Amino acid sequence: ILRVLPSESQRLTEEGSLLVMDILVQLRSGALVNVEIQRIGYAFPGARCACYSSDLLMRQYSQVREATRKEDKKFNYKEIKGVYTIVLVQQSTAEFRQYPEDYLHYFGQASNTGLKLDLLQKYLLIPLDIFLEYLHNKRENRNLSGSRKPRTRIFKNKLEAWLTFIASDRPEDIMEVIRAYP
Repeated sequence: ILRVLPSESQRLTEEGSLLVMDILVQLRSGALVNVEIQRIGYAFPGARCACYSSDLLMRQYSQVREATRKEDKKFNYKEIKGVYTIVLVQQSTAEFRQYPEDYLHYFGQASNTGLKLDLLQKYLLIPLDIFLEYLHNKRENRNLSGSRKPRTRIFKNKLEAWLTFIASDRPEDIMEVIRAYP
């Protein structure tokens, strides 16, 4: 992360009751990333993701266009970097529950012919309730294997630890994160 950018919209005040977090960051590459945590999944459907992503893309387009104008250079679309919309949902909708084993849903645009073009917009949706159920099942399966004392390294990686830290309100889960990644 290069820097956290101020939000240019009124989304926080308009939708504050359903919104837990909304942060816009710029990566070193120049890409923009919008990260949100929504309380209820239906408040963030696919169309809304696309609108937020389009807003990011246009914001970046305006910034690049203005910078090239100030530098007296010719505008080039190749200077526009990707935009990422990451949405963490506390309560998932029925669409997510159709995939009870999956908690990371990546989206991007693809051609029906296999033609590869970077269309700049990427999405990651994470239903936190499904992640917590996955973690619970993982813990249960490990404990059924005969081990009396749970080991601390239940997490496959730092992503699982971060998601636990964000999603869980259980002190023992937070302590497990701290033990695994001090």
